[in-house]
Amino acid sequence: MKDRDFDVIIIGGSYAGLSAAMALGRAIRNVLIIDAGQPCNRQTPHSHNFLTQDGATPVAISSLAKSQVLAYPTVQFVNDTVFDVLGFDNNFLIKTAAGKIHTTRKILFSTGIKDIIPAIPGFAESWGISVIHCPYCHGYEYKGQNTGILANDDMAIDFVKLIGNWTQKLTLFTNGKAVFDKGKFDKISIPGFEIVEKEIAELIHENGHLKEIVFKDGSVQEIDALYARVPFVQHTDIPAKLGCELNQMGHIKVDEFGKTAIAGIYAAGDNTSRLRSVSSAVAAGTTAGAFLNHELIAE
Repeated sequence: MKDRDFDVIIIGGSYAGLSAAMALGRAIRNVLIIDAGQPCNRQTPHSHNFLTQDGATPVAISSLAKSQVLAYPTVQFVNDTVFDVLGFDNNFLIKTAAGKIHTTRKILFSTGIKDIIPAIPGFAESWGISVIHCPYCHGYEYKGQNTGILANDDMAIDFVKLIGNWTQKLTLFTNGKAVFDKGKFDKISIPGFEIVEKEIAELIHENGHLKEIVFKDGSVQEIDALYARVPFVQHTDIPAKLGCELNQMGHIKVDEFGKTAIAGIYAAGDNTSRLRSVSSAVAAGTTAGAFLNHELIAE
């Protein structure tokens, strides 16, 4: 069953997608947002570093945003999953898991990324709560507390220097023999800093709040927070199948306006940037929405 035509279909209805939809709704564009309901920060208890919303829950921010976006009558939102995109600029056809077929002139992918969680018991349950990736998002809440960094590469020293701004109670856990030059850490001026090369067996937590790290040799170390930069993949491979380029880190390549290398296709949010925050996703979405409208006007 074919649905109505849209000016823009936004695939992914979290912060970047909703922000783009607001810009387009205010430009009186017919917009459909298709969202699968799996935001990457769904376990995170509070969002920070976003003016007017500091400390609010991610779901509260997105729920308020959704209600405000859908106040614009030309914007629609559906809970569904896109599994295929066909066609070309000004004539795209989108198929969904619910059996719907939508046509659109332009597409915005705001689908985020999928973190690849290491197979350490307790890690997944604590991810986004006390196992964290960004000190600007979470560091203030764990300032001065027993903090670990899970890393074993040449970038570990830069990570240690960064997190040392928030706490002096800092340990680098390599989860096995270090593969980097430990001599680089000799000048680290953090009292009590150490590198622990023991393999981790389990993270003990209470509702995602870390208590201890248990090592495979049976020893235990108290911990309040653990920073980790885990690898990721795109939440969907559809942009790549359409010809959108990825950079060396795995993000979709876009210009300053969110435009990909494929005509008519834009991307915004975590799928395009290392800056994984609500505020940066909102900013990227607003920019992409505005320039999608400019492109439609020019045509």
